[in-house]
Amino acid sequence: MLSIVILASPVVLACSSATYLVTPLSPTQPAPSTPERGISLGHRTKTSGCVSSNALPDSACTPGAVFPDVTVDQICTPGYSSSVRNVPLGEKDKVYAEYGIASHEPGQYEVDHLISLELGGSNGIANLWPEPADPQPGFHEKDTVENYLHDEVCSGRMSLQQAQYQIATNWLAVYQAHP
Repeated sequence: MLSIVILASPVVLACSSATYLVTPLSPTQPAPSTPERGISLGHRTKTSGCVSSNALPDSACTPGAVFPDVTVDQICTPGYSSSVRNVPLGEKDKVYAEYGIASHEPGQYEVDHLISLELGGSNGIANLWPEPADPQPGFHEKDTVENYLHDEVCSGRMSLQQAQYQIATNWLAVYQAHP
């Protein structure tokens, strides 16, 4: 679950290694349902005892985080993801530990970016989780969602913020709607 912040004036939040602009809402507006209306990513409320469920990460541990200044032009440039990928082994080990995974076989999990790099996701731990290959859908199937959303953004059919929101809140729903 994502943190929802309702404010009277614009605020910049800093959490871990990323910064987020939170848009204010009037007191009469309903709770935000899109990132353009005030959803804040990146604030972790739990750092141990994390549990994945139904192919989704524990949202208290892995709420998703983005590079705050990334643009559509940047993410749609070939090679962007590889130019920003930087998750050291120690950080991967910390992710496994937070999810209670002491050991695993090669290919059983991958430390995945909830909001993929190709959608402007950050390398911060708030955006990382140990995603299993099995049972399916697993990390291979999530890769197809990442590619689909990236194509939607780069073609102009979807905003970057909407793609980030969809993958952060329930990538599985996107997968089921667009296999």
